[in-house]
Amino acid sequence: MAVLVSDPPQLLIGILGVVVILFRLDWAALSQRMRWDGGTLGWALPANSSFLAFARNDKNVDDAMKPTFTIGIEEEYQTIDPETRDLRSHIQAEILAKGQLILQERVKAELHQSVVEVGTGICKNIKEAKAEVKMLRRDIIRLAKENGLRVASVATHPFSDWRTQEINPDDRYKNIVEDMQLVARANLIFGLHVHIGIEDRETAIHMMNHARYFLPHLLALSTNSPFWLGMDTGLKSYRCKVFDKFPRTNIPDYFPSWGEYENFIKLLIKTNCIDNAKKIWWDIRPHPFFNTIEFRVCDIPMRADETIALAALIQATVAKLYKLHTANQGFRLYRRALIMENKWRASRYGMDGKLIDFGKQIEVPARDLIREYLEFVDDVVDELDSRDELNYIHTMLEEGSGADRQLRVYRETGDLKKVVDYIMEETEAGLEEEEPAAERKVG
Repeated sequence: MAVLVSDPPQLLIGILGVVVILFRLDWAALSQRMRWDGGTLGWALPANSSFLAFARNDKNVDDAMKPTFTIGIEEEYQTIDPETRDLRSHIQAEILAKGQLILQERVKAELHQSVVEVGTGICKNIKEAKAEVKMLRRDIIRLAKENGLRVASVATHPFSDWRTQEINPDDRYKNIVEDMQLVARANLIFGLHVHIGIEDRETAIHMMNHARYFLPHLLALSTNSPFWLGMDTGLKSYRCKVFDKFPRTNIPDYFPSWGEYENFIKLLIKTNCIDNAKKIWWDIRPHPFFNTIEFRVCDIPMRADETIALAALIQATVAKLYKLHTANQGFRLYRRALIMENKWRASRYGMDGKLIDFGKQIEVPARDLIREYLEFVDDVVDELDSRDELNYIHTMLEEGSGADRQLRVYRETGDLKKVVDYIMEETEAGLEEEEPAAERKVG
């Protein structure tokens, strides 16, 4: 695969390369300021191009500590009335209190009383994360059943009405509702958040910049919210459009340095837009309290194996981008507006649509582009020991996303309660220990 760099004419690139060496300038920042409007979206240089040796940024690369690439996973579940299949508050059942006795801080409430969030600890690798995610699911499902409820892992409820759902009485959530009013009350959605450990903050901001390109691909794989208020929305991820109403969401802009990102946050705090950086709700963000970048773009999948496969792909993405970074190479930094075009396509069509290959300036079937994505990360997968988990992406490509499967059940039955039954069954699927899958090349 070619490595995409900035787009001035090659003669100017060579001159700039010499200047970079002589004066040890920051190539990444310099190249962002030199744009050539020559009618193409970018020059593609082979990964082994000798020119790339000129594009040095020794200070950022050599001084930065290699990331640990640890993994943390958060899943948001629905609590369901098994009779009506509607959402039901877990407060009276005391699931949260009972869950915290067993799982401590790994289970917590959310804005609405029918939402339970669970989160793993810091996992050294994807296999640790897999074991912990499945354990957390098993424990929450068991607690729910013991207290007359069921658990559903889906990004919007097929027919529940947010207007009938109670808000958590905690002061934090009262303040959010007071601030954002109906926008907050209507935000009855469920997501998957994946943290990847990057201890150096300067490295983290550069990895975030480059990883933005892949967010629509991840969303297309995870789409799991085709219904809203009992209607087929026509979108594979309607959750995205519900969350769009919040401020400070969607794909972030490019930040040339950690310092510029910090200045942005300080300005928002100074002008009373936010009180801390946790109220930055972008699809990817540097976590304000942990040394991680947090991927927030995904719908919560139905199956635990889907969650693990997505987490493995996210980890491999960051590891591959870091590998390019340390080799003085990098993925082209596309404008936010272009990436947002692909995000819309992913939310509308999921894996059945086409995404734009901006380098080639063509539309490509989403499944083909995702397979190319798997080839792109393949050379870091064995080092991460995540091949078995990542191979489940092939199953997702073949069987369709959660949205595809929900729609299939609805078209067969015409009954949204049957869809909820299917979701609850899928939420519980594959939670027992399994034999490792046969090894094969990702892609």
